[in-house]
Amino acid sequence: MNRKPFKKLLDSYIYFKILEILNSNQRRKLDESNDLEFYASPKFVYHLDSNFRKELTNTYNEEFCSNSTVLDLMSSWDSYLPTKKNYKKVIGHGLNKEELERNKYFDKYWIQNFNKDQNIPLESDSIDYCLMVAAWQYLQYPENIATEIARILKSNGKLIIAFSNRAFWTKAPNIWTNSDENQRVDYVRSVLISNGFNEPKVIKKFVSNSLKIFPFLNSDPFYCLISQKKSKN
Repeated sequence: MNRKPFKKLLDSYIYFKILEILNSNQRRKLDESNDLEFYASPKFVYHLDSNFRKELTNTYNEEFCSNSTVLDLMSSWDSYLPTKKNYKKVIGHGLNKEELERNKYFDKYWIQNFNKDQNIPLESDSIDYCLMVAAWQYLQYPENIATEIARILKSNGKLIIAFSNRAFWTKAPNIWTNSDENQRVDYVRSVLISNGFNEPKVIKKFVSNSLKIFPFLNSDPFYCLISQKKSKN
């Protein structure tokens, strides 16, 4: 019997007891097919516009200390990291090998479907910053993932979650598709503070075009939650 998955789950429980927020209906999604199949073909495009990406990089630049270990979860071919920062190590995770191989920041990466397995294969207290960009909206078991992230973060480590109003809607669970943008922020916050994190700093930024009659020209709204791991004491 392989006891490693059980041990990791037990370690997470010892750090912070998992508190479930969602019910079974809220976890369901329109397309319940295996996520690995959905993301089998690489998508070398930007899913967020240039203003969002610039805002994200600026946020990282303000939050990151030099010589840090960074983990980019549910990532792709670009991580939008500040180029003038020095990193001890950058670790990537995602669902498409070709995309992850092209990411110039990664020292190493692995592939894992978090909707099937929420155990993160990293040592406890090993990560300074964990990033999730346009990713949280696809989690069906966010409580387990939050608790695992709290386990692997160092004592002063931070989780930075950013998203906009875009998604592959058939792959997003009902809690996301049935909520408005402010409700999504509240939902992410509730999972974090219930599963190993302090009250997050919330950033909301909107850039409107000068021609108000064309709202479709507006930039992607920028939502970001930054939360530090709770003390174990």
